[in-house]
Amino acid sequence: MFGFEYVGNLHIHSARSDGGGIVREIADAASRTGLDFICLNDHAYMVDDLHMEEEGFYQKLLVLVGMELGVRFHHYLAYDLKERVTQHNMDPQEIINHVAGQGGFGFMAHPFEKGMPFREKSVAYTWNDLSVKGYTGICIWNFTSRWKERVKTIFHGVFHLAFKTQMLKGPSRETLSFWDDQCRERRVTAVGGSDAHASLFTLGPLSFRPLSYNHLLNTINVHILLNKRLPRDLDGAKKEVYGAMKEGRLFIAHDNLSPAKGFRFDFVSDDGSDLYMGEEGVFNPGELVIELPHEGEIRLVKDGEVVKKWRGMEAVYRANEKGVYRVEVYRRLFLFGWRPWIFSNPIYLR
Repeated sequence: MFGFEYVGNLHIHSARSDGGGIVREIADAASRTGLDFICLNDHAYMVDDLHMEEEGFYQKLLVLVGMELGVRFHHYLAYDLKERVTQHNMDPQEIINHVAGQGGFGFMAHPFEKGMPFREKSVAYTWNDLSVKGYTGICIWNFTSRWKERVKTIFHGVFHLAFKTQMLKGPSRETLSFWDDQCRERRVTAVGGSDAHASLFTLGPLSFRPLSYNHLLNTINVHILLNKRLPRDLDGAKKEVYGAMKEGRLFIAHDNLSPAKGFRFDFVSDDGSDLYMGEEGVFNPGELVIELPHEGEIRLVKDGEVVKKWRGMEAVYRANEKGVYRVEVYRRLFLFGWRPWIFSNPIYLR
């Protein structure tokens, strides 16, 4: 039973690459939002070292150091590295293999992003070679990518800054479709992240940070599930967090929309065995059980297709067929309608 839940933010850039703050400042912002851990992913080609000395506990907050590999295309969020990756012209399969060769693991970052039309001419850092193998998973929901895609003019920018929580789109249909296709073949973990830069934006004489760390670190978070309390030593804590990320024992949530702690998605088979998010088992008929911390619209997805919807705080579904089952939850906001809130990792009933 995985009864301990910890909330973290992935894909954060510091001043060591193109972020707007040092690690201590970022850790302070994360602590203020109530996070349990963060993972830094500075661009490998911009830094001089992996800077593992910055890993550790900052009071109660765990800080882990990864990297974002790739330059123009094929950005890869790499974790549990032993040293900085110094080659920056590798093809995407080489990137994945190089990380695995260090004993690390990783996720495709924003594989289908569209870019910002305003000021950035829709330049997008996409993942073009989808035939690669051996990656742990996919970052299906990137706050900054999804926010930027809607900014076509300065007026769009002002509007989407004013309503950045309420108007955020969920993972793109293209991303979810690709992920669902991959999950039919094998277990593929989905994560989400802020892609936090807290960059300065200059417009004439004005200079400001439209998306601060204080805001971004409470947007798209991952909630990992552990079977014991997070250890207070760095090596033990890192092992637990990375273990949950690799195994898919987590869900993704837009916590600024509504705190998602307490969401659960489990399977209880008729023979008495249980499966949790990210786990795979030989199919036996049973019940999928979904619990929410607040009311929402629950959508059960099987092999990429919505098979049932409910509204409320809990749902039970009789599973009589094999399939890859996952959950999406939407939260209703006054004037804004149903907004994307929670995306679970699948339960694989093979």
